[in-house]
Amino acid sequence: MRRNRRVKILATLGPSSSDPEMIEKLFRAGADVFRINMSHSSHDLMRELVARIRAVEEKVKRPISILADLQGPKLRVGKFADGPVILEDGASFVLDADPTPGDINRVHLPHPEILKALQPGHRLLLDDGKIRLLVTECTASRALTRVEVGGKLSDKKGVSVPDSEIALSAMTEKDHKDILAVLDANVDWVALSFVQRPDDIAEVRKIVRGRAGILAKIEKPQAIDRLAEIIELSDALMVARGDLGVEMPLEQVPGLQKRITRAARRAGKPVVVATQMLESMITAPVPTRAEVSDVATAVFEGADAIMLSAESAAGQFPVEAVSTMDKIAQQVEQDSNFRSIIHAQRTDPEATGADAISAAARQIAETLNLAAVVCYTSSGATGLRAARERPSTPVIALSPVVGTARRLALAWGLHCVVSEDANDEEDMVDRACRIAHQEEFAKPGQRVIITAGVPFGTPGSTNMLRIAFVGSDGKSGL
Repeated sequence: MRRNRRVKILATLGPSSSDPEMIEKLFRAGADVFRINMSHSSHDLMRELVARIRAVEEKVKRPISILADLQGPKLRVGKFADGPVILEDGASFVLDADPTPGDINRVHLPHPEILKALQPGHRLLLDDGKIRLLVTECTASRALTRVEVGGKLSDKKGVSVPDSEIALSAMTEKDHKDILAVLDANVDWVALSFVQRPDDIAEVRKIVRGRAGILAKIEKPQAIDRLAEIIELSDALMVARGDLGVEMPLEQVPGLQKRITRAARRAGKPVVVATQMLESMITAPVPTRAEVSDVATAVFEGADAIMLSAESAAGQFPVEAVSTMDKIAQQVEQDSNFRSIIHAQRTDPEATGADAISAAARQIAETLNLAAVVCYTSSGATGLRAARERPSTPVIALSPVVGTARRLALAWGLHCVVSEDANDEEDMVDRACRIAHQEEFAKPGQRVIITAGVPFGTPGSTNMLRIAFVGSDGKSGL
């Protein structure tokens, strides 16, 4: 089974989409990666979902990627003595370290690290940004604020502090337990929430130790400020537009989406665009025109993957949502402007042999109108280099490591196949031609270009290019 598009679709599993039949339907409708939200999943449920996805994988004979999304710190105000309060514009309101239930004048803020980080002039956003406070005076245990945008405030509503870098790890005790559990279940990607600094990624990397890819969710202004360093330490990125839109002015989010996408593409790291892409399809069988344009923009931009959240997890039309996203992506990639936009954003290869070979393979394949680029990739690095080139020619990533093939299922344009490593050059060419034929990318008489590393079986040694004819039996004709 091959997709008729290069961008990948990431579908979140939830109450609407957790049974085996629905997971298979979502895959057949176009989902390439399944997201398990650890905010709502116990370890037992997570293991059950992984088992169901792997059962579908076995049935459809295609590598399927699984992403476990960690909850991250949940910053919330305390409780109120007599129920919700109404904060009036211009009023004074105090957040403090006193655990006594709050009232119209104050409330407990059970996060001393926030109080320590606040300074006069900093903003506090409550309840997803619906209420905005401005700090006028503060100590390490108390912050006096002026209500800039008021409204109803009730128990345990979320707190965002866009102007303050909080001395708080992106990983909570729950996240630490969740990481160990998802690694034990052999998930392919771990998504880290609340990333503020490169150290947050480094902390997770010490635990993961290469057993899964680390995806950094860019959802805080502090992460934007240190984007280059975070990209360098991450394996992939997510443009988490929901939280970005709370902590930053909404009108800045589209520009940030382009900036993050292009930075990730330059670095050759997969980038996912997420949140509210087809939001109306939670309750309607068709999206709005604006949502269609939003999905199309991400595809035109060259994002590796586009994501469905509540649409597939809790919506009434999960299969239709995936199918709609699939149709939009296919149509965009057939548009006459698509190739020129993708080409305009391509960056020069890095000064390594492997990058030069990947760039040369793309150029040769496009110049000679070859049927496919076939790259042997053990660690996945060569596959990601091929995806970074965004070729118009299909790319088949052959890996002897099933975990690598699954992880690469997130990357743009890669059709991943698990295959034994080649024994010698002749076997390499025959295997590449046979698989290109079996997977319906190449017909007898057509040519493919193959990239591999010699000696065989040595990760990170891509140093060879070979053009080969596909013979009548699907093997090499030369």
